[in-house]
Amino acid sequence: MINKIIVDALKPLNIPVSFQKYTGKAENYITFHEYLTAGEEYEDDEEALTAHYIQVDVWSKADYTDIVKNIKELLLKAGFKRLNEIDLYEEDTKIFHKGLKFYYLEESDING
Repeated sequence: MINKIIVDALKPLNIPVSFQKYTGKAENYITFHEYLTAGEEYEDDEEALTAHYIQVDVWSKADYTDIVKNIKELLLKAGFKRLNEIDLYEEDTKIFHKGLKFYYLEESDING
């Protein structure tokens, strides 16, 4: 469910978006993964809200500033909250890499 929300939210970018790894040849692409899922709120000892903590990674051979700005706008519009972000550079592949962490709350269906 969360993967579909992410992919659908980022579709307007027209950049490949893949869960965990990308094997294509595009110069700009996005991968994402969920690094934590946790119960966030409980009612009568049952999970009412589930928090999905995700990392979205932007990979690019060039300046990715506009891509990052658009990702933030699209995910915030889809209901995500931004936690933090980090700029990285992959020396072995000469690729710029930006990691963005978000969380998303959804009503739990764990008991339903």
